[in-house]
Amino acid sequence: MHNIDVSRLVDEARFGNLHLKIIIACAILLIVDGYDVFIYGVVLPQLMEQWHLTAPQAGSLASWALFGMMSGALVFGPLGDRIGRKTCIALCFTLFSAATFLCGFVTTPTMFGVLRFAAGLGCGGLMPNAVALTNEYAPKRMRSTLVALMFSGYAVGGMVAAGLGIWLLPAFGWQAMFLAAAVPLILLPLVLRGLPESVGFLIRKGEHDKARAILQRLSPEAAGGGALVYHEATGERASVGELFRGGRTLGTLSMWLCFFCCLLMVYALGSWLPQLMRSAGYSLGSSLSFLLALNFGGMFGAISGGRLADKFGLPRVVMAYFALGALCIALLGLNSIMPVLYLLIFIAGAGTTGTQILLYASVAEFYSLPVRSTGLGWASGMGRVGAIVGPMLGGVLLAAQLPMALNFIAFAIPGLISVLATALYMVSRRQQRVRETYALAA
Repeated sequence: MHNIDVSRLVDEARFGNLHLKIIIACAILLIVDGYDVFIYGVVLPQLMEQWHLTAPQAGSLASWALFGMMSGALVFGPLGDRIGRKTCIALCFTLFSAATFLCGFVTTPTMFGVLRFAAGLGCGGLMPNAVALTNEYAPKRMRSTLVALMFSGYAVGGMVAAGLGIWLLPAFGWQAMFLAAAVPLILLPLVLRGLPESVGFLIRKGEHDKARAILQRLSPEAAGGGALVYHEATGERASVGELFRGGRTLGTLSMWLCFFCCLLMVYALGSWLPQLMRSAGYSLGSSLSFLLALNFGGMFGAISGGRLADKFGLPRVVMAYFALGALCIALLGLNSIMPVLYLLIFIAGAGTTGTQILLYASVAEFYSLPVRSTGLGWASGMGRVGAIVGPMLGGVLLAAQLPMALNFIAFAIPGLISVLATALYMVSRRQQRVRETYALAA
């Protein structure tokens, strides 16, 4: 009776119903997550008018949710490695949906900020666990594509926020945007039915019968009586220190810098693009349609980038997307005709939100299973520092009343830094593979 190599079984499995259910369930979760993230940029013009906020005050208020996201990523990322990804996903989803719903009843900026912090905790914790779970079950030959396809739900959430804003804001006010968050809570039990627990987590906990039942849905081979062997599920502890062992230091720090710069651009544009365009003379409806184009570009960039990454490798695609995104952001400050402006915003979305999604896939590929959620959580947490800086930077730039072109050039510079950081990651990844090859030979 031979042992069953779980890693090989998952890597070689044909795409089936279980994969489809995981992709759909996680994509739905991330649609709500993306909605929650981009909702602030949608309601910002009305909030500034109703609460008489200055630009720096509005930027600081945006940072409440982003501090929560940073904390949530650092806490719930490692927690998913300990209590299970599915359990952690359920906790995070409930937290941010409930807190977002309650934002519709507040009357002061302080209470709004507290609830946005709570919502941020859930948002920050959901992403690393959803990415880790999808990555764990995806067949190797199409792993980047499936992770990117799942994560494109995040960009769809931004599109939903912008689309609903065009309809709801004029008729019902900004509160209606937050009250709509009650709907996903009702759907949560149905969504969770499509999610299995991490098979590596179950094996580590000795729950082999549950793991075997899940694996039988991937391959008939798992129905055999052999013992389940998952090499990734042993040998490392879910600790931050493991992220810097085994030659991972350069790769870890490079990814942290990429996340910082990428999320700075995502949140600077997501929070301030409508207001910047209104300042340039566009109507509220037109300004929100720009945000819609930004997120549509993010969704397209994630899906196309995932397919390209399976063919050419994630780092090369990430570098190209960063460079293209930075160029288009810089060009947004020019007085372009409307079709060109929409195209630039679309490509900027692919180079920011789309690239963020590819970065999560890169980190999931970089770390082994016992520390995967930890690695994703800490990379996401470092990115949230950039997400905090982004809206505050936008507020400072707007208050300084600089020419429009200089505002967008400032938002583009982190993209160029990310190109260099990704190059360093490629060097680290190459060294890691050489080290693994020598270890196997020995």
